[in-house]
Amino acid sequence: MVFSRLKERLRSGHQGFPGNTGYAILFILIVVYLEYTTEFGTRSSEALLAFLKGEGVTSHAKANSSASHIPYDSGTAYPVPSPSGTSSASSTANLPPRPNPTPASVAHLVDVFQAIDTRPPPRQITNRSDHPAPRLGIAAQTNPISTNRFYANLFLGGQTQGVWTHPYSVSWSHGSGNARSWGMSISQIDDYQRAYGPPNQAIPGSPVQYFINPLGIQSIILSATELGDSTVLTTDRLEAFSVSANLQPQASSRSSIKFPLVQGMGFVTGIYTDLQPAIQSSVFFRNVAKSGSPRPGVFKYTATLEDGKEWLIYTIPSNGQDSSFNLTSSTLLQGPRGWSGVIQVARNPAGAPGNAIFDGSAGNYAVAAKVTGGVSTDGTTAMYQLSWTTEGSSTGRPLIMFALPHHLSSFDPSMSGSVTNICLTTTTKGKATAVIANSWTLVESTLPKDIGFSPWSPATGSASHFSSNTISAILGAASNEINQDMGAQSNLNSMYYAGKALSKFATIVYTINSIANETSLAQQGLSKLKAAFTLFTTNRQMFPLVYDTVWGGIVSTASYRDKTNDAGADFGNTHYNDHHFHYGYFIHAAAIIGFLDPVWLAENKDWVNTLVRDVANPSLNDNYFPFSRSFDWFHGHSFAKGLFESGDSKDQESTSEDAMFAYAMKMWGHVIGDASMEARGNLMLSILKRSFQHYFLLESDNTVQPANFIGNKVTGILFENKIDHTTYFGGNFEYVQGIHMIPLMPFSAFIRSQRFVAEEWSAYFAENAVTPASKVAGGWKGLLYANLAIIDPRASFDFFASDNFDPGWLDGGASRTWYLAFAAGE
Repeated sequence: MVFSRLKERLRSGHQGFPGNTGYAILFILIVVYLEYTTEFGTRSSEALLAFLKGEGVTSHAKANSSASHIPYDSGTAYPVPSPSGTSSASSTANLPPRPNPTPASVAHLVDVFQAIDTRPPPRQITNRSDHPAPRLGIAAQTNPISTNRFYANLFLGGQTQGVWTHPYSVSWSHGSGNARSWGMSISQIDDYQRAYGPPNQAIPGSPVQYFINPLGIQSIILSATELGDSTVLTTDRLEAFSVSANLQPQASSRSSIKFPLVQGMGFVTGIYTDLQPAIQSSVFFRNVAKSGSPRPGVFKYTATLEDGKEWLIYTIPSNGQDSSFNLTSSTLLQGPRGWSGVIQVARNPAGAPGNAIFDGSAGNYAVAAKVTGGVSTDGTTAMYQLSWTTEGSSTGRPLIMFALPHHLSSFDPSMSGSVTNICLTTTTKGKATAVIANSWTLVESTLPKDIGFSPWSPATGSASHFSSNTISAILGAASNEINQDMGAQSNLNSMYYAGKALSKFATIVYTINSIANETSLAQQGLSKLKAAFTLFTTNRQMFPLVYDTVWGGIVSTASYRDKTNDAGADFGNTHYNDHHFHYGYFIHAAAIIGFLDPVWLAENKDWVNTLVRDVANPSLNDNYFPFSRSFDWFHGHSFAKGLFESGDSKDQESTSEDAMFAYAMKMWGHVIGDASMEARGNLMLSILKRSFQHYFLLESDNTVQPANFIGNKVTGILFENKIDHTTYFGGNFEYVQGIHMIPLMPFSAFIRSQRFVAEEWSAYFAENAVTPASKVAGGWKGLLYANLAIIDPRASFDFFASDNFDPGWLDGGASRTWYLAFAAGE
């Protein structure tokens, strides 16, 4: 209404309106922007652009104007609950202040999800259709399967390991537990249920080594009387944010329970077809009370379990008629035979106010999600949107989804009316907060657009001037390192180590050419680097790459080499482990080669683009690769684990190599002139920085991870169900901390704040700390001192410039040449 009055004043020439034309135009823009964000809610970047261009609201926006941003349903009040004071309801939903992007900053957007290519992989990468990991119970679908997604346990191994949607987890009971159920069990763990490892007295604050959440707690199980030992679990609609899991009494049965599993879902939903519902609990029902009908056709039960937790159960029969469910034992709430309809379950930590919100959303559920987004043409600001496709008998009702802490901190101000104070604990991501909206709009306003190939710091940007003494030191190291055998160091039985070697030599060549300005020496090195790289682009390395037609991706043949099918060969590359780690190094090396020799791009662009597509295909129009295999746009970081069954689900060990891929992709996009790819890399780096600071790189005031863990400073390995301060290859502190440093590149000072690096150095690597860097052996020593450049570049430079420097202090992917430049540039 206020905007209508303001517009009326404009039309009538009200004397109270500023007379200056410039102010009038500004005032009009503000009114338009405020009206747009208030009356129409959050929008896709396309709709926002159309609106600001004066094209009006698009048909897409009109269709969603009543659903995409719905804090409350018209005619019914759904109060936002106050914090309860318990661990499962808190005030963390309050949005922190952040700059409000003006219309000008987002009016012209570069679409970051444009297809890279849609053609088959290059001819030298041949097809192979005998992948050692079978597609267990997966229905045929057009698009390739996302191998690294949260739901992979549903089609791996025994199919009984958990799937974490946050804050809930689900797993196929398979006859286990007190209820001996064959349905889908549901769990949500609170802080007090965690188990903690031993404290480490050597680290300041004595943080615990790990924390883990209990497995196998079957709080509520959605099952049916007909399910038994012949039950089969299948999956379909396997997409980036969602999957449909299906339980049938037998493989040929037309009766089923379908579970749309979507990251962040507010309810766990079971869609029944012609079965007798069996709602079970292995924790035991203390009480189940019929709680009325929130509206016609929706019937509610409130269940209190023996652990004191309250769960809400909604039954929505297809015929709309009330069918009483009866509590027949402490483990079974049973429905009528031949029942079809929807049953939804939610954990309510917020009493009566929480009941009202869940009541308002019952009957509506997400079945899929998508991400859209764009970056402003000046490259400084990005806006992206997560939106959900919904189904159910109440699709006009508000959708309830749970946001993670990094979502809340980047929500556009227009989202504030949709955020509730209903909070549930997640297993490894702090509190999840209920948000009532069909889509979320998020903003990143500090994109690292100015990070290039040269050393970079937040204070000075990309380094452009180096002293003569620095150049002399760099050339002293480079004259030796450029003459190493690049072919021998990169022709290895591992895509990971080969990529590291090529990336190392690429940075040496770049440093000689563009920092030391010794172009003749650089050209000699570039020729050798191109020859070494050609071994891979022609697919003549020890274990050539193939296009796997079973899952849809580029894999090493290392696990095909003999009858043993060693799944762990090359860190599991054949099984889609660590592809962003492995291929990021190749893409980075290619970006430098292409920068120095644009002619080289013509013959090699498709091969490099294929690696990018395998890891980070941005488009559903590319039918050869799944959308964004590694980077999870819901979690804000990548998961490294591929086709391996895991009791604690997906995990990631190296934040820095995650960022390395995004950086390499950004630079490759810049070199080949792919503005969408470059912008996407910048956006991913900005999101990674945010999620790392929330979940992985733990400053002393971190409030997301447990207080008794943050003294470790890094997570070590973050799984979906536990965090363990270790690595897969050992527990030495230089390993655990260092795997989150490697490689030290221009992006390092962007994702690793000076405050964090200073706290970590003081806790671990200072002379009086538990593992003084001066006492560390091998390549880890060089890594630690290179990392020191972020806070003490002089000390770092002096270490690498020392006459007593030992080349054994360099990792196989690092060089003294680059580390000298890196320290000088900081």
